Amino acid sequence: MSEIVASVTTGDVTVTAVLAAEALRKAAKNLGKSIEVEVRTDEGVLNALAAPQISSAGTCLLVGDENPLDSRFSGLKTIRASVADVLADAAEVLSRTTGAAQAKAVTSAKKIVAITSCPTGIAHTFMAAEGLQQAGAALGHEIRVETQGSVGAQSALTDAEIAAADIVLIAADKQVDLSRFAGKRVFESGTKPAINDGKNLINRALAEARLQGGEAKAASTSAGAPAAAQKVSPYKHLMSGVSFMIPFVTAGGLLIALAFAFGGIYATDPSHANTFAGALFEIGAKSAFTLFVPVLGGYIAYSIADRPGLAPGMIGGLLSSLLGAGFLGAIVAGFIAGYGTLWLNRSIKLPRSLEGLKPVLILPVLGTLLTGLLMVYVIGTPVADALTFLTNFLKSMQGSSALVLGLLLGAMMAFDMGGPVNKAAYTFSVALLSAQVYTPMAAVMAAGMTPPLAIALATKLFPSRFTEVEREAGLSTGALGLSFITEGAIPYAAKDPFRVIPCTVAGSAVAGAISMTAGVQLKVPHGGIFVLPIPDAVTHLGAYVIALVAGTLVTTVMLGILKKPVTEAAV
Repeated sequence: MSEIVASVTTGDVTVTAVLAAEALRKAAKNLGKSIEVEVRTDEGVLNALAAPQISSAGTCLLVGDENPLDSRFSGLKTIRASVADVLADAAEVLSRTTGAAQAKAVTSAKKIVAITSCPTGIAHTFMAAEGLQQAGAALGHEIRVETQGSVGAQSALTDAEIAAADIVLIAADKQVDLSRFAGKRVFESGTKPAINDGKNLINRALAEARLQGGEAKAASTSAGAPAAAQKVSPYKHLMSGVSFMIPFVTAGGLLIALAFAFGGIYATDPSHANTFAGALFEIGAKSAFTLFVPVLGGYIAYSIADRPGLAPGMIGGLLSSLLGAGFLGAIVAGFIAGYGTLWLNRSIKLPRSLEGLKPVLILPVLGTLLTGLLMVYVIGTPVADALTFLTNFLKSMQGSSALVLGLLLGAMMAFDMGGPVNKAAYTFSVALLSAQVYTPMAAVMAAGMTPPLAIALATKLFPSRFTEVEREAGLSTGALGLSFITEGAIPYAAKDPFRVIPCTVAGSAVAGAISMTAGVQLKVPHGGIFVLPIPDAVTHLGAYVIALVAGTLVTTVMLGILKKPVTEAAV
């Protein structure tokens, strides 16, 4: 009588099937479980399971991607796994049959290496790293985290650490290069699961990680296409482009503001070309702002197709600027260049001796030709017309229409505090800076500062609504709010989402609406309160401060009303 029956199916690869079956038997013996394994190949069935063996078992393990659910196993609890999973860690696969794979994915401490990264590389990157480190320690695992933040990779993983790791955990909201992890079990997730429930994420990773293709490293260096490109969502590719674009916008916006500070409204005149103000404007507007649209397109394509996609994406982005299609055209060009180059890479077959020409000659040239022709003859003009319409529409917004847009952008910024909805509003506003539409950026930054500022204030005005730990963290939360890091409010929202999130959404919507209605313009995409004193960085400064204060007070008062005292909530 056996606890588990397993059926291994591998088509014409008989040796692999036999090895997988033997790995399962050995792992079951070590775990004190009884198992019967049959092997099904194109050449026949080895050790076919008999009806009494099946009827006496409680669980059926189906191994192989082409293994259909056999009617013989109806009524049994069925677990599926790939052959690669079994060969990598048969004990872990068998642990899934206990029904507690999520809660107890392993029987001993594991070595884990992880990478965290977010589009802006500021808050989510380091909060996810902290969440994984704390969860790993609590679960008894050894974990090393590499953060790919705004200043590049910190605490970079070494080759020795990667080689010794049991799994690789990627918690990122943008594309991460996986070529270093060829032959390792890899699990990919966003940053939010690491922040909100690191323990569950680690257990999921240990149970569900998949073997990274052994040819991934070679593919990356020879042909330049990431092995997991098809599995990454377009949103992540877009956010990868945005993460590279933001420094150009920040530098350009601040230098433009300084140009007006030194040269006044005439800083852009040709007569000021040789002045210090003129030089600042030349650097900020005519260099940094000229580059950020091509960079957006280039790094979207890079995220999809690796280095061969970079040149087609950047050239397509520059064409977008020249054709008047702006950031919308750059986004389209980036996806065309990326997926087009990826398709060319997979379609063009060359002798091994000529493979080295693909990433440096053939793919960049053909990818650029494909992207350029489509931009010039098909896409450029209609996208330019769409951008012109959007720009004119936003510039003409007055009264109720500006109020509605401000409410919407504000609510989006506070809804998931750095998640996809927040990033959509932020990216939309940042991209409009290239079209000299500055009001959405002001509304978005005010709305993004409001949640952590309001929570920090609420911990002082309504201390009974918060635990001692939350009250102590209030000061740092407020500092994050002043710096336009909305993520500072996440721990409070995660603990009490049905009360906190409606409060933050309402306050941020009010802040965004007041800012838009007052016509406040902001020419830089980040910096929080620290960019406000810079001359001409923000217009209607008094109205902007009112918007920020009003939104903060709305959220603070709502928190005081809706949140229950901690003693009541704990009962």
